[in-house]
Amino acid sequence: MTLLLDTHALLWWLDGDSRLPLASRARIGDEATVVLVSAASAWEISTKVRIGKLPGAVEVAERLPEIIRGQRFQELGISVAHARLAGLLPGPHRDPFDRMLIAQAQIEGIPLVSNEDLFDRYGVRRFWG
Repeated sequence: MTLLLDTHALLWWLDGDSRLPLASRARIGDEATVVLVSAASAWEISTKVRIGKLPGAVEVAERLPEIIRGQRFQELGISVAHARLAGLLPGPHRDPFDRMLIAQAQIEGIPLVSNEDLFDRYGVRRFWG
């Protein structure tokens, strides 16, 4: 199975935060699971650290490529197709980072590990359990 982590799921995984459900932790930790981290999450974490919204994630922002490799996760870059769809998505979701994750999950056909039920409006398969 392949999973794309929403930014909060990535941060909660790295922190061992109990807000990430046991089933999600088990699936992410399963060696048979390919876990993807979007470039959009790196952008979001770095932006929020810079503006003071994620003061506890400074080390993650500074070392994210190394951290991803250490967790055996894989990077998912942003393609022109991803950017095009993210910009064209209809509806209420205005967060550019979430819009990119929605577009990537749709185009790549992979479930998104996220607690955000707003993603369901976009036909994204969501894994949260």
